[in-house]
Amino acid sequence: MSASPSAAAAGQFKVGGDITINRLGFGAMRITGPAVWGEPEDPQTARETLRRLPQLGVNFIDTADSYGPFVSETLIREVLHPYDEMLIATKGGLTRPGPHAFWEPLGRPAYLRQCVMMSLRRLGVERIDLWQLHRIDPGTPRDEQFGVIADMRNEGLIRHVGLSEVGIDDIAAARKLFPVVTVQNEYNLINRKSEAVLEYCENHGIGFIPWFPLAAGDLTRPGSALAGIARRLRLTMSQVALAWILRRSKVMLPIPGTSQPDHLMQNVGAAEVHLSDADFAELDRQGRTAG
Repeated sequence: MSASPSAAAAGQFKVGGDITINRLGFGAMRITGPAVWGEPEDPQTARETLRRLPQLGVNFIDTADSYGPFVSETLIREVLHPYDEMLIATKGGLTRPGPHAFWEPLGRPAYLRQCVMMSLRRLGVERIDLWQLHRIDPGTPRDEQFGVIADMRNEGLIRHVGLSEVGIDDIAAARKLFPVVTVQNEYNLINRKSEAVLEYCENHGIGFIPWFPLAAGDLTRPGSALAGIARRLRLTMSQVALAWILRRSKVMLPIPGTSQPDHLMQNVGAAEVHLSDADFAELDRQGRTAG
């Protein structure tokens, strides 16, 4: 890894066919307080982490109105506005009653519109370049949720639309009303439940944003392929896991998060890691077995 790594080494992807980003992005959930609630414990370090992003070639940030709530979006605006050559993606449709409460989907059309309007205000923009439905609310007809999103896109409040934690049927239903340019599902070395969704995204040029990309479970144990490859290449296991994710598909857009500048640099270093065919295949095999 070079002394000053760049996310550009991961290659590029065109979101919606017209916004070019470096494939290794940043997830902004961890710049909030404990349990993703309130202000960060070390606000200055969190701000410094955000300042380092453009220096390291990270030009894709994923956040949500529920992170904090609102804290993540507010910090991003404070540090990075006016977002020169950066794609700031945010999400709406999840509520959080308190720091120890479960996340709850809320997809009433009026609420989703409020989510977009408030994110516009907090981020200081007139249009959100990528707005993602955080979850489909099972208590509200799916087409009503997609319908208001289509309306907001037609009104120019949203440029591009993504979905999160969805199946192929959900994506196909949404595409009847608007182009779906990203899908954000859990995916990592040991969790492959979204393989069919990933294949669908590859076939349709849809960016796939794997959340929780660094989970490795038993693969972190001594003697595992992940541990052995990391030791041989003099890398961290997280860097190897991210390198595997990046190689897995050209539409893959991982967004590892942190509130620490040193950890950020370590994550970005994964963009420069080139796994051999043998290492990639062994990680794939052990990951499927562990999962």
